[in-house]
Amino acid sequence: MNIERVINMILRRLVGRAVNAGVNAGIRAVSKRGKGQGADKGTRPVHQDEATAKKARLMRRNTRPPRF
Repeated sequence: MNIERVINMILRRLVGRAVNAGVNAGIRAVSKRGKGQGADKGTRPVHQDEATAKKARLMRRNTRPPRF
């Protein structure tokens, strides 16, 4: 492989990741998931104790899609 091809492959990956990150940021900005807005602030569940809150955090973390 020559150096131009290697650089081209690296740049394609970097640009692809940047585009994906930009699209995801735009989706989060438009959707109400990114920020608690308006009436949605009061609809979040209130955890009774620290153990329940820790379990909920672990469940949310395990159900998120992987970041690349």
